[in-house]
Amino acid sequence: MTVTLRRAYPVIITLYLALTLAGCATTTANLPPEEPAMHTVSEVDDQTVEFLEGDPWTGFNHHMYNFNYRFDKYFFIPVVDTYEFILPTFAQTGVSNFYNNINEFRTLYNSLLQAKGQIALITLGRFVTNSTIGIAGLFDWATPMGMKRHEEDFGHTLGVWGVSPGPYLVLPVLGPGTCRSATGFVVDSSIHYGMKKLIGMDRNVDHGNAIVNGLTALKAVDNRHQQPFRYYDSGYPFEYEMVKFLYRQKRELNVMK
Repeated sequence: MTVTLRRAYPVIITLYLALTLAGCATTTANLPPEEPAMHTVSEVDDQTVEFLEGDPWTGFNHHMYNFNYRFDKYFFIPVVDTYEFILPTFAQTGVSNFYNNINEFRTLYNSLLQAKGQIALITLGRFVTNSTIGIAGLFDWATPMGMKRHEEDFGHTLGVWGVSPGPYLVLPVLGPGTCRSATGFVVDSSIHYGMKKLIGMDRNVDHGNAIVNGLTALKAVDNRHQQPFRYYDSGYPFEYEMVKFLYRQKRELNVMK
């Protein structure tokens, strides 16, 4: 099974690139102004079982997918566009580096929980390097020094220890996931919140809560800024099913690394 999925990896990447490149050739005139066409795979009998497997909540998920599309179109993407217009490119890179450096802590403890000692050592080295000579993570000196960035989360940890992905689940704003990844998100978020409380970052400065809330909002904008995916930008009539397929395959490949 591992060999099969690894051999399928180039195909998955090709499909992903095809969807992205197709978006460049698709004009907004091809899509209705309010509600893009949403086909279902039930229209193609020989693919129904393949694509609907693991998606028992397909009705809810389709509604959430369309909600996320509207949230993106009318709120999130305009905010991100404004952010990218106001901030120079070098400043955007610095913000992304800063938050990526903070996320090294999540990768560190999950690497340890997964018994991936080498990745844990690399992640620790990245954090120390970028937190010092990288000026609190604003500059990424670790990557040019050969310390490749890895991303691990508690959803990966559960997968490494044999927990099945469970049903596919599209979450509001957060997008595609599974029951396992949603559980992992809750655990990682709780640990992150606990660390903030432990170091008292919302109590040791004036207007601490306002600062923390501002940093959290900026982190959300930066996360969306770093994600090039745009809903219905591919022009592919079965985008929901393709996103589901690519997401599930990518997660399983990450678990097996």
